[in-house]
Amino acid sequence: QVQLVESGGGLAQPGGSLRLSCAASGSIFSIYAVGWYRQGPGKQRELVAGLTRGGRINYADSVKGRFTISGDNGMNMVYLEMNSLKSEDTAVYYCKAEAGFQNYWGQGTQVTVSS
Repeated sequence: QVQLVESGGGLAQPGGSLRLSCAASGSIFSIYAVGWYRQGPGKQRELVAGLTRGGRINYADSVKGRFTISGDNGMNMVYLEMNSLKSEDTAVYYCKAEAGFQNYWGQGTQVTVSS
């Protein structure tokens, strides 16, 4: 079992920055990938950025050059640095861990970009 807790969401102005954190506990050794997802109002949940234990990283086209995913080698902390925020980045952001044959989700953290 893996437990995930996101933090760092809040209100930011367009062009501003926020840093999200995802803290994992439990069977951390079994985690081989962590991803940040988001679900905006009336939209489907989408992948924002992903990180594997081996260091492979991928980003959604909409956030390339603005968002940066990082984590420690143990995968117990994964971060999402968000810069140059836009109103369309407004969403609930979720952390997902892939461990063994299961996916684990956090409870989500709200990010609102508005002036």
